[in-house]
Amino acid sequence: ELNRAIYGIDRTRFAKVVGGLSELLEVQDKMNVMVRELSLGERMKMELISALIHEPRVLFLDEPTIGLDVVSQKRVREFLRIYNAEHRIVTMLTSHYMQDIEELCHRVIIIDHGRIFFDGPLHAIIDRFSGFKILSLTFAETAESDFSRFGEVIERAAMSVQLKVPRAKVTETCRELLARCNVVDINVQELPVEEVIRQLFGERTTLNEAAAGKASAAAAA
Repeated sequence: ELNRAIYGIDRTRFAKVVGGLSELLEVQDKMNVMVRELSLGERMKMELISALIHEPRVLFLDEPTIGLDVVSQKRVREFLRIYNAEHRIVTMLTSHYMQDIEELCHRVIIIDHGRIFFDGPLHAIIDRFSGFKILSLTFAETAESDFSRFGEVIERAAMSVQLKVPRAKVTETCRELLARCNVVDINVQELPVEEVIRQLFGERTTLNEAAAGKASAAAAA
């Protein structure tokens, strides 16, 4: 009621909007429950309702699923996806959960030390910065034990192996492994976006530290 008064929303419109949001978020039975008695996931849903009752055209979300269990995370993401599709609003999301970003964001902006380092579609991060792919093979029988010459061995079992292979060598590696081993299943995947970003920032940190070291040495000289 306070938020209704703050935004000057007509009571009829207010009731309709709150009713629709509470139904989408499945919290109709929680609308009159004291906040301290709500779970963390339920509180997040109430905060979303509070943020949307005046039907903004731009929605800012800061870590909307942090601390939530997997079921609540999924429900919040589903709600945001449905709401965005129905109302065509602009949603600006900051999150350290890559699953939030992968499921909700069409455009990604990566900020490094206050500067925009990347601005574009999510898939372009992999296309631009990932130099590897994940190659998974299952064999009909026990295969040779040394796969390290084909790439980094991520996981190894008696009848399967998972390799991290340079993108430029994937076709060649697949051809050679198919010729040498009795392969019953093969799967080629991109590196997870989270892994690409982790490696990317690790490399940038190393380069920045090296540059800082050279600058310090030059100043000392």
